[in-house]
Amino acid sequence: MENNQYKELAIQILMEDAALTEAFLDTMYRDGSRCDGHLYESERYSLLAGGKRVRPALVLEFCRLFGGNVEDAIPFAAAVEMIHTSSLIHDDLPCMDDDDLRRGRPTNHKVYGEAVALLAGDGMIMDAFGVVAGNTRVSAGIRAEAVRLLSLASGSFGMVKGQIIDMFGETAALTEDELLTLHNNKTGALIRVSAQLGCLAAGCSVGSDEMVAAEGYANRIGLVFQMIDDILDVTSTPEEMGKSVGGDAAHHKNTFLSFHTIAETEVMADSMTKEAMALLQAYDHADRLCALAAFLAVRKR
Repeated sequence: MENNQYKELAIQILMEDAALTEAFLDTMYRDGSRCDGHLYESERYSLLAGGKRVRPALVLEFCRLFGGNVEDAIPFAAAVEMIHTSSLIHDDLPCMDDDDLRRGRPTNHKVYGEAVALLAGDGMIMDAFGVVAGNTRVSAGIRAEAVRLLSLASGSFGMVKGQIIDMFGETAALTEDELLTLHNNKTGALIRVSAQLGCLAAGCSVGSDEMVAAEGYANRIGLVFQMIDDILDVTSTPEEMGKSVGGDAAHHKNTFLSFHTIAETEVMADSMTKEAMALLQAYDHADRLCALAAFLAVRKR
C-alpha cells in the first residue's frame, strides 16, 4: 500500500472509531444541579473537544483484528480516552506545564478555574474504572483483567511514573535510557493498554501470541508518537497543533532531540514504524493497524 493510501485509510479509521467512542462519551455527564453542574460541564468541555482519538481507535482496531465484536470494546475505548483526557487537563494546570491552549481551545482551567479542572480530571479517572468494570458485554474475568491492566498503565507504575520522571528531568539531564523509560510510561503506557484492552475484548488472553504482538506494536508506535511530538514542538505552530508549542525548551525538558538531530529522529521513527507493522503481518486484515502506524509517523499535528 502506498503512503497516500495509508494516510487516507488511517484518517477514515480514526474518524469511524472516534464516532463510535464519542457516541458513548456523549451520554456521560449530562445531568447536574446548580451545585455540581459546572463539574460535569467542565468534564464534557474537555472530553468532547475532539482530537485524534488514537487510543480508542487502537482498542477498537485490535478487537477487530482478532475477530471480536467491536461493540464489546467500546466501553474500554471510552475509558482509555477518559483517562487520557484527564491527564491532559492535569498536564495543563499551572503547577504542571501551565498551558493556555489544548485541542484548539482554551485549556480547562482557563475556562473553569484550577479547582474545577483538578476535580474534573480526578472524577474522570475514577469514572473510567467504573466504565470498564460495568462493561457487561464481556465476562467478569475479562472486566477484572481490564481493570488491572488499566490501573497499571494509568497509575504510579505507568503514566504517572512517566510524568514524575518528566518533571525530574526539568532540573536534571536524563540519560537516553531514562528518557526511554519516561516515554514508555508517560505516553506509551496508555497506548500499550489500549492495544491490550482491544485484545481482551476479542477474547485474547494475557501472554497469548496475539497479545504479545499487540504489545510489541504498541510499544513501538508509542515511542514513534513521542518522537514526532518532540519534532513538532520545535517545527510546528500553535495553529497547526491546536496547542502551545515550544514548551519543551521553555520547561527545559529532555526530549529525543536532546540526543539526536531531527533527521536522525525521523529515521528512528521510520524504522520503529516498520518494525511495528512487521509484527502484525501474520494476521489477516492488519492493513488497518499498519495504516495507523504509518500515518502517526508522518503526522503534522
